[in-house]
Amino acid sequence: MSAMFSPETLVWLAVAIPLAAALLIPVFHREPNVRETVTLTAAVLLFLTVVSLLAPLLGGARPEVAGIRIATGLSLSLKVEPLGMLFALIASGLWIVNSIYSIGYMRGNDEPRQTGYYICFAVAIASTMGIAFAKNLFTLFLFYEALTISTYPLVTHKRTPEAFRSGRIYLGLLLGTSMLLFLPAIIATWAIAGTLDFTPGGILAGKTGTGVTAVLLALYAFGIGKAALMPLHFWLPAAMVAPTPVSALLHAVAVVKAGVFAILKIVVMIFGIDNLASLGQSTWLTIVAGTTVLAASLVALRQDNLKKRLAYSTVSQLSYVILGVAILAPISAVGAAMHIAAHAVSKITLFFAAGSIYTAAHKSEISELDGIGRRMPWTMGAFTIGALSMIGIPPTAGFLGKWFMLTGAMQTANWIALGVIVVSTVLNAAYFLPIVFRAFFREPPMTSRPHGEAPLPIVIALTATAAGTILLFFCSGIALQLSNLMIAR
Repeated sequence: MSAMFSPETLVWLAVAIPLAAALLIPVFHREPNVRETVTLTAAVLLFLTVVSLLAPLLGGARPEVAGIRIATGLSLSLKVEPLGMLFALIASGLWIVNSIYSIGYMRGNDEPRQTGYYICFAVAIASTMGIAFAKNLFTLFLFYEALTISTYPLVTHKRTPEAFRSGRIYLGLLLGTSMLLFLPAIIATWAIAGTLDFTPGGILAGKTGTGVTAVLLALYAFGIGKAALMPLHFWLPAAMVAPTPVSALLHAVAVVKAGVFAILKIVVMIFGIDNLASLGQSTWLTIVAGTTVLAASLVALRQDNLKKRLAYSTVSQLSYVILGVAILAPISAVGAAMHIAAHAVSKITLFFAAGSIYTAAHKSEISELDGIGRRMPWTMGAFTIGALSMIGIPPTAGFLGKWFMLTGAMQTANWIALGVIVVSTVLNAAYFLPIVFRAFFREPPMTSRPHGEAPLPIVIALTATAAGTILLFFCSGIALQLSNLMIAR
């Protein structure tokens, strides 16, 4: 596609393609096969568009497009930079496999309102592309809010009282934190720096003292509610009432990744790592992130519902990214970026497996999974790979980010972060390995009805993401290069 379009046109297309799909999908609401072909075609075209931007970026170009100018230093604009490219590659690539999975899941469970589901999913992906390629905080904020609003109908998809209650929590907490904390932080940044553009090395260095910096950093950390720092995390477990492909969107493809991506980008390109380190901002953020990592892991240990255990695992794993940021070492920031990619492919595999189990065996509790690995070896094999990655065992992608964060913690003598990573790794093993043991090494109950694997699209999708979890370990060059370019000036 790079031969057909200029890099600047490709940037616009990255947002326009999923929006066009959202407009086209309802035209074919009476023809499911055509409707889903539109979804898959758009997903593939989006991925090819993003990939076409990779070569110019690695060659030193930073394609950008100016949009609407609001005021001096305030505009709706897009620009491709390394961290945004990494996020865009993850989201666009996973849209393809999630679309394949959705076909099997939504049809296999005879879910209602499937057309609306695909429309909202496409709008959410468009919002994600806007977040990934936002040139400034103003643009990021607008697309961030669009992502919240477009995913609300997905959270409430089942339209049960529980779904609407979860939707109120989801919308109230995410909009509330962004309006009361995130937006004031953006306004304050604009007033102090005179610009909101993301700039290598940051725009606040030398312009704020220790106290103002600490307040601003706290406003961003807690105002970006999608990052699910405790105590503002409870929207995420509540949203598990949604269908499994939506859970995958929330946990792996877009929503929570948008949160930790935004925090990482703000630390690197608004505050500046060196600036925060010189002002001594590491300790308190390390404690907050470390507490979330450990507390969420302990809560996960107590959950018998599989999706809820995975939800609290996500809360914990997200804060690894914040922890990597808090260490304030360049290599730990690289580890945080790598963990965003690793968690995406690993956690989507785990949720795909949970949905596969529900579709084929109608089981949702961990205590019901005795021997299920013998009847669903592809599903539970993929689950095992995802679980090992979450623990951080090579050769899976989850090892890489943890390794770089551990290295950064040792370089900066951040023993709190080091201890959190070690202890939480043990806790990860404690809540994941018993599921694997139960699935493969216990006899299935005599009363369970015979069943096999879930529909083929589901199995194809979860096998692909499990393979991706291992491939990202062995073929991490592009992700690592983009992560290193993120911290280069």
